Amino acid sequence: MAKRRASGDGMVRKRENGRWEGRIVVGHKRNGEPIFRSVYARTQKELLDKLHREIVAYEGVELTEDSLMTLGDWLDRWLDEYAANAVRHTTLENYRHMAERIRRELGDKQVSSVTTEDVQRMYRRLREHGRIQPDEKHGSQLSASTVRHIHAMLHLALDAAVRAHIIAWNPTVHASPPKVERGEMRILTERELDMFMKAIQSDTVWHDFFYTELTTGLRRGEICGLRWDDFDEKRGILHVRRTLHAERGRLVTGATKTGSGTRDILLADSTAELLRKRRETSCSEWIFPNPTRPELPLSPSSAYSRLKAILSNANLPDIRFHDLRHTFSTHALKSGVDAKTLSAILGHTNASFTLDTYTHVTGDMQKRAAEIVGGFMEDILPWQNEGKTAKAPSV
Repeated sequence: MAKRRASGDGMVRKRENGRWEGRIVVGHKRNGEPIFRSVYARTQKELLDKLHREIVAYEGVELTEDSLMTLGDWLDRWLDEYAANAVRHTTLENYRHMAERIRRELGDKQVSSVTTEDVQRMYRRLREHGRIQPDEKHGSQLSASTVRHIHAMLHLALDAAVRAHIIAWNPTVHASPPKVERGEMRILTERELDMFMKAIQSDTVWHDFFYTELTTGLRRGEICGLRWDDFDEKRGILHVRRTLHAERGRLVTGATKTGSGTRDILLADSTAELLRKRRETSCSEWIFPNPTRPELPLSPSSAYSRLKAILSNANLPDIRFHDLRHTFSTHALKSGVDAKTLSAILGHTNASFTLDTYTHVTGDMQKRAAEIVGGFMEDILPWQNEGKTAKAPSV
């Protein structure tokens, strides 16, 4: 028979196998029946210590009957009822693939019983053999960046579970996904950029598109989704309001990647003039329409394919489309554009992200700044350079 302890200690009993069990109430079912949280130990003292920690942890928590569902069931509900209404179709499909990997590892475990240790062990297993279809290059390993994406998605799902009173706290908060080693960023050098511009010079279909890209750093979906009403011809300003992506075989427009992605860009004079001339002969609502069906926007996949063809024909490095954005950003910073201004142009959430992304540039900039500061400080305070000029003035 269960032996009740003093108030606040929960319910304690010694089981027939000699182990001690303690239970506390952490919520109630729809019919009013209590939902218990149980802990076990070999001795009564060890149990009371554990039970006290549980009482503190669950203080003020009132879980619902849904806390008894499995993590796999909660992920299904979250995807259908929460994520489906909040993210783009492509993002939702990526979430479903991630959820399948999580389901294979922890899907059968009760969602309210998932611990930080469970999550941490899952990350390690995914890193080592999380690839559903092994290949020759990676074997069964998942990349660190993929595991970090899974971590971000699971964090969102379990945050929603906390708000729905299904779990008491989010076990991903203190979990550590693997660190991603940032590879060397590949951009077009000044010489390669000059070769690229010469390669598109005579291309009447694609010249304006790539010139605009290399002078704005827009994301591929953003530049493909530009309409003429986004261009303030008089002031030379481009309003970035949407992104274009493929969904179930058709092109659809959606919100920009982040809230900061909705932004106004003051164009370079040459880019503004290029668009003004382009507008004079345009017969489409899109700034860069489909070449054969101008009533439709240019497909992001077509832009990618054309970039690859240009690079190949010009014997240039095989870079990604996103590397054109990196090319713009790197040369902008080297030319003296400050990180905060560049962050606003790129639509980054904050300048610190821009600084982190382009540390290879900003490090050189800081070195040059230190040399400049040192130079004018020596001019102002010549006594600092003892042995070369005057001595420090006496006080």
